[in-house]
Amino acid sequence: MNRYQDQAVAVTGAVQGLARAMAERFAAEGATVALADREGEAVAKAAEALGANSRADAVDVSSSAAVEAWIADLDRTYGRIDALVGNAGIIRDNRAEDISDDDWQAVLDVNISGAFYGARAVLPVMRRRNYDRILSFSSMSWRGNFGQANYVAAKAGVVGLTRALALETARQGITVNAIAPGLIETPMLASINDRARDKLTAKIAMRHTGDPTNIAEAAAFLCSPTARYITGVVLDVDGGIGIGSSIR
Repeated sequence: MNRYQDQAVAVTGAVQGLARAMAERFAAEGATVALADREGEAVAKAAEALGANSRADAVDVSSSAAVEAWIADLDRTYGRIDALVGNAGIIRDNRAEDISDDDWQAVLDVNISGAFYGARAVLPVMRRRNYDRILSFSSMSWRGNFGQANYVAAKAGVVGLTRALALETARQGITVNAIAPGLIETPMLASINDRARDKLTAKIAMRHTGDPTNIAEAAAFLCSPTARYITGVVLDVDGGIGIGSSIR
């Protein structure tokens, strides 16, 4: 398929894991992909691996000024932003009473404020064309998870933000959706100890973890013209872990 020929797709948190897989998928379907991450050198290498139709930018999504400057530059360069994929995220897990102010704020700044800043900056660009896609990332944890009060609050916020933005943009032909990944083979999952990982994997209906390409497939669909009648949706890509089971 070549659904993204001559389109510009912007992806945040794009050094590795899910964003890297999505960027590769969009590029394979003809898109020019703009990658953004705090790690300037790492994102440059990621863009280099994608080839000529890509660019790399060092952007801190927790800074509204940095996000606005990035989106404005993309608009000047390409004259369009067909899809914004807000994937940037961090974790600072701990029991609620042990979460410091800094760890609380850092997780909210990146995971929910970053999603909002990106959407707010890109909407004027998208409204000019009465088309385009915003795709944010929640998590299976948004329903509640032990030791992740800050992360759960942020990812639940993404769900609410997605629904509110979908209502505000539907008449302009802009769709706003989110993906809630389950246990996917990423560096973040690799940081979990084996005992906890095995316990979580046993709760997955399919009894195995997912691959970043599973997320890339879902993203490529939701950002495509084929999904033009889907908005305000949170798509679980989790192997069935969220079907009536606790993830605690």
